[in-house]
Amino acid sequence: MQSIDIHAIKAYLLDLQTDICRQLEEEDGLATFKVDNWARAELGSGCTRVISDGNVFEKGGVNFSHVRGGSLPAAASARHPELAGRQFQALGVSVVLHPHNPYVPTAHANVRFFVAEKPGEAPVWWFGGGFDLTPYYGFEEDCIHWHQTAKQACDPFGADRYSHYKKGCDDYFFIKHRNEPRGIGGLYFDDLQTGDFDDCFAFMRSVGDHFIKAYRPIVARRKDHTYGKPQRRFQMYRRGRYVEFNLVYDRGTLFGLQSGGRVESILMSLPPETAWQYDWHPEPGSEEARLYDVFLKPKDWLSERKVPA
Repeated sequence: MQSIDIHAIKAYLLDLQTDICRQLEEEDGLATFKVDNWARAELGSGCTRVISDGNVFEKGGVNFSHVRGGSLPAAASARHPELAGRQFQALGVSVVLHPHNPYVPTAHANVRFFVAEKPGEAPVWWFGGGFDLTPYYGFEEDCIHWHQTAKQACDPFGADRYSHYKKGCDDYFFIKHRNEPRGIGGLYFDDLQTGDFDDCFAFMRSVGDHFIKAYRPIVARRKDHTYGKPQRRFQMYRRGRYVEFNLVYDRGTLFGLQSGGRVESILMSLPPETAWQYDWHPEPGSEEARLYDVFLKPKDWLSERKVPA
């Protein structure tokens, strides 16, 4: 088995963070990212970058962290019970973006690396990550572009990678207590460890590099779309679903809290404003109803006929 190269992973992740922030600042045109470098002797270090109150982005974060601990948290060891009690290192970049305009989707991306170690035994490592899109008002053109770009990230690594990790995304980003998907999916992979470190690392890089290629054109198309208070109210309502998923199910959030991580960085994924309404239902035939009827249903977007936005 090839040796792992944590220094190369860290260098890539820091470059990825910088590039994504640069491109988002260009697209926003007003706000810049606040940079907050942090370090804790017992935990590790990281760089939290947050954008807020811009022309486009109401709130967003692009975070890098390199954390370690003496015992793998339950969010990770539940899937790897044989590794419980091992020391661990975890490196990753996590992105969450909440735009002002309800016609611009919320987006999430994450790429990460874990290694669990025990004296006298070979380290156990794996990669994970992906990206997913949460629209409030759906456009077929955007969904097709998003999934085309996801497929492009996967194609060099095998014909079945996209379909396999698309299904993984549909399954993972599902709000069980609401019985509905969080958004239109994308890619989700975890426990990627084929024995070929270089191949796994290359795939993680491909997913990381394709996120901004998938998201930025959608932002550019929708950021000047006219909206009013009804659309903003619906955005607030749907953001509530985002909060529910992140606090109840999201493994990254649970891992961060269980490992004693930096709470401000972990919870940067939450939107600045949200709302819950009791037993609300969209008016039949409305744009809001169309989100549920057309977009919040897992489907093969690449077989859809491309239609004008």
